[in-house]
Amino acid sequence: VRVEKGDGARVAAKDVVMRVDGPSRGILSAERVALNFLGRLSGVASETARYVEAAAGTRAKIVCTRKTTPLLRAFEKYAVRCGGGSNHRFGLYDAVMIKDNHIAAAGGVAEAMRAAKAAVGHMTAIEIEVETLEEMEEALEHGARVILLDNMSLDDLRLAVALNKGRAVLEASGGVTLDSVKAIAATGVDIISAGAITHSAPSLDLGLDFLD
Repeated sequence: VRVEKGDGARVAAKDVVMRVDGPSRGILSAERVALNFLGRLSGVASETARYVEAAAGTRAKIVCTRKTTPLLRAFEKYAVRCGGGSNHRFGLYDAVMIKDNHIAAAGGVAEAMRAAKAAVGHMTAIEIEVETLEEMEEALEHGARVILLDNMSLDDLRLAVALNKGRAVLEASGGVTLDSVKAIAATGVDIISAGAITHSAPSLDLGLDFLD
C-alpha cells in the first residue's frame, strides 16, 4: 500500500488517495469493506471541516459527541480530529456529565452537583447540562467546571456568556447544524458539540480501479 493523500489532507474529484499492489482475488475480496470504511471516516472528517470552517474567527471549538456508530467510535473520533475538530468524552469514564435525567432523578441542579462532588475526587471534572440561565447560575454557585447550554436561543447564549464572566467553560449543544453553527459560535461560547458531524455525515464517494 502506498498512501498518496495522508489523513486530514484535502482531496478533489479524481484524486488518487492510495495505490495498492497485490493478488487480484485478495484486493477484490476486500474492496467493498475497505471503501465503506474509508468513505465513512472521510465523510466524518469532511463534515467536521465544514463546521470548523463555519466557526472560524471565533473562540469556539467544534467537538463531537458519543453519537457514533457502534464499534467505530475510536475511528470516528479520530476522523473528527483529522477534520480539525476536537473530541468530547469517549465514554462515561472520562468525566462526570450531569444530564437532564440525572437532575430530575436527584431533585434539582444543586442536589445533582452535591451528589456528583461527593462521589468523585477533586481531579475529576464535572460538567452539567442546563436549560435556563437560572439553572446555569445555580450550577456556577456549586462549582461546575463545564456547563452545557442545551437548546438555548442565540440571545440566551449571549446572556450566558456575559453572566459566566469566565468562571466555567461554556458548551453550546442541541440541534446544531451547518446552517446554525456560525451564529452560535459568534455568541462567544467556548465549545460547540455537534452530533451531526458523526451521526449524519455523508460518506465520501470513493472508488477502486484496476490499472493496466
